[in-house]
Amino acid sequence: MIAAKHPQQEQRLAALRELEILDTDFEDEYDHIVELASHLCEVPIAVVNLIDTDRQWFKAEKGLGVRSTPLDTSLCSHVILEKDFVEIPDTLRDPRMSDNPLCLEEGGLRFYAGALLQSEDGLPLGTLCVLDNQPRTLTQFQVKALRMLAGQVNRLLDLRLSLKRQQIFQQEIDHRVKNSLASVYGLVRMQASRAQGEVREALDVVGKRIGAVAALHEQLHMSMSGTDIDLAPFVQRLADKLISVMAPGSEVELELADANLSSNSGGAIGLIVNEFISNAGKHSSDTDGKALVHISGTIKEGTYTLRFTHRHHLAADTLDRIANSKGLGGRVIEASTRSIAGVHEWSGGDKGLMLEISFPAET
Repeated sequence: MIAAKHPQQEQRLAALRELEILDTDFEDEYDHIVELASHLCEVPIAVVNLIDTDRQWFKAEKGLGVRSTPLDTSLCSHVILEKDFVEIPDTLRDPRMSDNPLCLEEGGLRFYAGALLQSEDGLPLGTLCVLDNQPRTLTQFQVKALRMLAGQVNRLLDLRLSLKRQQIFQQEIDHRVKNSLASVYGLVRMQASRAQGEVREALDVVGKRIGAVAALHEQLHMSMSGTDIDLAPFVQRLADKLISVMAPGSEVELELADANLSSNSGGAIGLIVNEFISNAGKHSSDTDGKALVHISGTIKEGTYTLRFTHRHHLAADTLDRIANSKGLGGRVIEASTRSIAGVHEWSGGDKGLMLEISFPAET
């Protein structure tokens, strides 16, 4: 018997679409749950099943060997019309499934139990279900375990939605920052075109700095857009943007072993590079204000190590002041390092101020 559509079918499907989870790759978090459900319930088949318009799609499965099946043979499409939890000890004795080909065939599905997966508004999205080729019943412990595992799947789905919305919010902020910088840049350029002498020169410098900041923001935004990045060319692009607004004669030298980073790791590294080079430009003790920065990167035994050096003379208390700083720049470097499971250490000597950051390599 083909299941009826859910009374709130359109809203239910909209909630499923918002997750953007259909046809995604397998993920360990879901795979581990079906493995555990199969083991605890002592059945050969366990599935994280999502009910689409005309198919049921499996985010994780054990014992089936397929990623989707048509909705007209779906057992779970009946279950999402119920509440919370359904157990069918013998499918051939249940009128909803007694004519289902998947149950009638030799070695077919004779036992079913499923706990609902729901949206944040309580709309049914699918089930965490277990199946067997012979009739049976679950113990109270197994029922409780299956409910708890379904709750964990629901939390994973909620987290996925939360991260998606956070990404959309971040994109909106980035869009507004970009537009604001463009507006200010245009205003400064217009004023500069009307000014003369020192005022025009000053406005040209300001416009150049705003343009560089906008370009830097664009690079950092791209690094966090979800696409993997190559470390060496990415840092080179950042350095090129930053050097354009530093004192004439400033230099940034790079010697980086390349690595492929996730967008999150790339964004964190980008923030660290920006902070170190920017602060080198602000606090250089050279009489002409030049900043001389060297950045190297090496990979050894699964660890990538970045070494930043600002070549200038250190005042006696400079190292302690920087290492123990509670300022925004120091907090950005510390938080960014933690976000990539790394460690950082400040040091100083004849070569100047040094920062070393080590984190797990992703190559």
